[in-house]
Amino acid sequence: MADTVIRTAEEKSERSYRSYVLVVLLLVYIFNFIDRQIIGILAPVIKAELGLSDTQLGLMGGLAFALFYTGLGIPIAMLADRYSRVRIITWSLAIWSGFTAICGFAQNFWQLFLARVGVGVGEAGGVAPAYSLISDYFPASERGRAMAVFSFGIPLGSAAGILFGGLIAAYIDWRSAFMVVGLAGLVLAPLLRFTVREPVRGRFDPPTARAAAPSIGEVLRVLSTKRSFWFISFGASCSSIMGYGLIFWLPSFFKRSYPAELQQLASAVGFGEGVDLTLVGTSLFFGSIILLGGVLGVWMGGYLADKLGHARKAAYALVPAGAFALAIPLFGAGILAPNLLAAFLLFLIPQALSLVWLGPVLSAIQGLVAPSMRATASATFLFINNLLGIGFGTFFLGRLSDFLIPRYGAESLRYSILIGLVFYVLAALFLFLASRRLDRDWHR
Repeated sequence: MADTVIRTAEEKSERSYRSYVLVVLLLVYIFNFIDRQIIGILAPVIKAELGLSDTQLGLMGGLAFALFYTGLGIPIAMLADRYSRVRIITWSLAIWSGFTAICGFAQNFWQLFLARVGVGVGEAGGVAPAYSLISDYFPASERGRAMAVFSFGIPLGSAAGILFGGLIAAYIDWRSAFMVVGLAGLVLAPLLRFTVREPVRGRFDPPTARAAAPSIGEVLRVLSTKRSFWFISFGASCSSIMGYGLIFWLPSFFKRSYPAELQQLASAVGFGEGVDLTLVGTSLFFGSIILLGGVLGVWMGGYLADKLGHARKAAYALVPAGAFALAIPLFGAGILAPNLLAAFLLFLIPQALSLVWLGPVLSAIQGLVAPSMRATASATFLFINNLLGIGFGTFFLGRLSDFLIPRYGAESLRYSILIGLVFYVLAALFLFLASRRLDRDWHR
């Protein structure tokens, strides 16, 4: 009886602690996306002050970040498969937060470009090691929901970056916005380092699945035999081309297409003269879409992954494939919406659907390889996903917008985004193909 009581108390304590760890990792991921996405809401005012084109903004928002973020992700993940993941994430958080603050001192395109490269260098070590940590704190039956909670960092961080970045820029300036969020991230680093313990690697996996960390060549040899991994990676990449592209460019699109209505929105909620009401309205409007739609979509994806994936591995790919197929016409209707209210209603649902993929896909990546390969496999996935998604998506929409100016003028960005929706079609197709291979590729 006493042993049972002690065991029950220990289990409750462990559940409470792993929930705490998940919350701390979520906070880190929120700052990851605040620092990554804040430049989207600041792009219009940066463009005006530094005299940049949409193409330059696209390079700064995408390629500058992706250059080292993708390239360093795999070697850092290999270290995470061998050494303390908590320490690696802590140092990464400190580096990317510091460079975010440095962005506020930039005086021209190249200075800001290089500072954004520094943000990417730091963030290269923030995600794949966290996926591996979560896999060792949560059993497979709960992993989809745990990954979904962690992935709340995407909508929460994006919404916070858009909201607070826009408000700080409106009331002070865009430089202060970078400095404030960068310094706030530095405060979080000691909390992570001194309160989160490194768990036993592979603790929820059978002893036969545990092994010494393999080389990158061994991981790639394993992945080369799993066709579903590559279909999933390219499917997620196609979705990220539009996902990152939309988060970066929609603030500019809303500000260009609905300026009067955005000013009215800002005035209606109490913001008065003396600030950029269009910028404030854009922050409130788009931040609400990201927050409400994003949280709903991420949780729905994680729930469905745990509910359906246990019985049928194909569900890890079929659920996001179906979500993308449903999102395409709604995004198209939102882009063509005649007014701000219609745009809000039409964007909210596809915003949720576009993030359903996170829980299922991230759980699948963890399930395709042995525990000793998870961080490196995750980094390989992120390399493909982010090199194309961040590096190409933001630049592509900006370059296409500049190309369409002679024909569409101020509305060129609207038609650039409409053309870009073809990438969601490709994402659904790749994920459907992955669903046909997942069961046979699953690590057992």
